[in-house]
Amino acid sequence: DGTPGPVLGRDAGFWLRGTGVRALRNPGRRTATVRILTPHLEARRNDMISSTDTDVTVGRRHGFRRLAVTGLVATLVAMVVTTLAAALARAAGVDFEIPDGGGENIPLGGFAVVTGFFSLVGVVIAAALLRFSARPARRFVWTAVSLTALSMVPPLIAGGDAATTVTLIGLHLVAAAVTIPALTWSLGGRAD
Repeated sequence: DGTPGPVLGRDAGFWLRGTGVRALRNPGRRTATVRILTPHLEARRNDMISSTDTDVTVGRRHGFRRLAVTGLVATLVAMVVTTLAAALARAAGVDFEIPDGGGENIPLGGFAVVTGFFSLVGVVIAAALLRFSARPARRFVWTAVSLTALSMVPPLIAGGDAATTVTLIGLHLVAAAVTIPALTWSLGGRAD
């Protein structure tokens, strides 16, 4: 039914009969060995099942590769989108002047650099959760949303005018809207 099953200990057994399951995911740190039992045509008549031992590596190598590629693409997209949004805001009259930062304006390149850095931090967090968590997508969403909420504090206390503050908060949300769903999908798709 799509819900995670129990985490099985050493030498535990389970059945996949009639489930249509094509892939297994091992949430543990060690490689899992799966013993596949298949009914043979003649054995069915006698209600017997013959066994074939097959060692299957149920690991996360492909998951890390998918996460890295997705994370890199999401980071680049977030950098471009936030920089373009900042350029549009600047064209509309937002000066991005931060009085507490010496009265200087934030350059457009600064948006790309900061977005890229913190997006890559998100990829590292996602990779750690993929490695150490049984439910990495769910934990990533909670972590990323919490960190996004915390990222709203600096624009609020930096002393910029209302337009700058609102735009900076909006840019944080834009970057989060690009990276969080992409990384969540890469971690397993669902964050329930």
